[in-house]
Amino acid sequence: MGVVSTKDKSFPYAPFQARVRNGEVRVDRDSGDHVRLVVQRLRTDDQGKYECYTPSTDGVYQGSYSGAVVVKVISDTLQISFTRSLTGQPLPEGAELTLTCSASIRSEQLTHLSVTFGKRGGQAGSDGAAGPELSTVREIISIDKLLGVVPGRAYKKRYDDGDVTLEKRNGEGGQDVYVMKMRVLQPDDTGAYFCEAAQWIRDPDRSWQKIAHRTLDVGNLTVKQLSESLSVTSSPQGQVTLQVGSLLLLTCEVNGLPSDVNSGLQVQWMKRGSAGGELVGSGGVEVEVARMSPDGVVSWGDDVSRASGGSMEKVAEARYSLKLFSARPSDSGVYRCVVSVYAGRGIPAPSAPATLTQRSEGVTVNLKTKDVVVSAGAQLARGPLLKRGSTVTLLCTATIATTGPAQAQVQWLRWPIPEPQIRTPESPAPGPSVRAEPTPVAALTYDGIVEIYGNGSEVSVDRLSAVSYRLRIHAATVEDQGMYACRAEAWGQDPHGGWYNSGAEAESNAVTVYLYARVADLLLIPLVIGVSSALLVGIIIVAAVTCCFMKRLAKQRAGR
Repeated sequence: MGVVSTKDKSFPYAPFQARVRNGEVRVDRDSGDHVRLVVQRLRTDDQGKYECYTPSTDGVYQGSYSGAVVVKVISDTLQISFTRSLTGQPLPEGAELTLTCSASIRSEQLTHLSVTFGKRGGQAGSDGAAGPELSTVREIISIDKLLGVVPGRAYKKRYDDGDVTLEKRNGEGGQDVYVMKMRVLQPDDTGAYFCEAAQWIRDPDRSWQKIAHRTLDVGNLTVKQLSESLSVTSSPQGQVTLQVGSLLLLTCEVNGLPSDVNSGLQVQWMKRGSAGGELVGSGGVEVEVARMSPDGVVSWGDDVSRASGGSMEKVAEARYSLKLFSARPSDSGVYRCVVSVYAGRGIPAPSAPATLTQRSEGVTVNLKTKDVVVSAGAQLARGPLLKRGSTVTLLCTATIATTGPAQAQVQWLRWPIPEPQIRTPESPAPGPSVRAEPTPVAALTYDGIVEIYGNGSEVSVDRLSAVSYRLRIHAATVEDQGMYACRAEAWGQDPHGGWYNSGAEAESNAVTVYLYARVADLLLIPLVIGVSSALLVGIIIVAAVTCCFMKRLAKQRAGR
């Protein structure tokens, strides 16, 4: 039976004439010496032996001018179905999506089946919002003809993280059931989903050919972003004024979390600013006060001492509290609650990024302190002239005027002695002097602990009376010279017995310490000069005598 010819239009037999005219059966030329026979909508009676023949115009036979191939046509038994379609109702970000697709083939030939889940359109724009539907198709995950699970290129990481899975189960009636799960939906998962099944057969040349496929639309999905519903509030709102030593209680509440999504929360309390008069400014560096991880572990920020003087608790679902049992002046500032949501992940991996982070409005906390007046004065203790190797004694008087218990914390500071400036009529008037940064020498804390900042000298600090403090530098050296002052800080005691820095301080006048040379050092100078002079005179005399003697000896030898 003639099928089709590239030269003779009347070549096809009657069963093929109509199909050739409408292009269902045709010859496609790939190159000058390569063509393909295309038969669309294959029929059962298309089975048979096909021969490709090219008439020879050569005067001499040069080889084979025809080739044959056997085509077998098997029944199309590929079936595909699903049990639940997507209705287009929005699902919250972080929810789990499960799609089920059943597929089967009944063939006497050995064929294989592959199943693919994918989606069309609904891809997220650059701002994260779902954009208009696109014509591109994104494969999500497949079970290929060799039963291997293959994730789509855009879903490779989510597959490696275990967020996208596909498994094959045995179903009823000989149909296999394929279940795809997306454990944590993301905004760009919005789109139209489909399931595709394909039937494959292996040719004698060991190549795989797709002989049938079916595509089934599962429905449309819209993912509602968490940012559209989430809100974080802290209370009390506005400004709070407390007495030092009072209980500071702040509450953080998270609203708008989907109830059917298991989301992990990390809650942090951040503080910016510090006490400054009666109001608190919003400037300065924001520091972490405390945090609670998604697994409920509480950790404290820069001030770890708060771990014993405060608590952070989960008092109800999505409601957290921060308590500072005895507030200090340093606790003043603007507090904010910062919540990081891990949608769909109750306990996220340490490296997992947060789905969304939101901050509450600031709560300004002011702490009233008692009126405190601090004064300090420094002087050198009376005694003989200070020399190198002597013990230098400096006295500091620090007084605190306030109500209630108070203690002074005294720190000794040293500046280098400024270089003298020599002015001439032509030299310009000197500008304002810039004081160098002091070097801490030693300190006596409010609770009686001595802190020495070593500079190679032996230093001691003690308290002589309620208001008098003493610094001693033993065996002083030239490096200990300088201008000394003491700085006094007032520490108060709250009703619970805890001590806090009131923020009031005063710096004393500067005392100059200059060390003179010792008498032994002064006597050593003329001794050194005398010995050096005598040695020089002796060398000159010896040289002169030696020179004259050598000249006289030379004359005597010349006369002989």
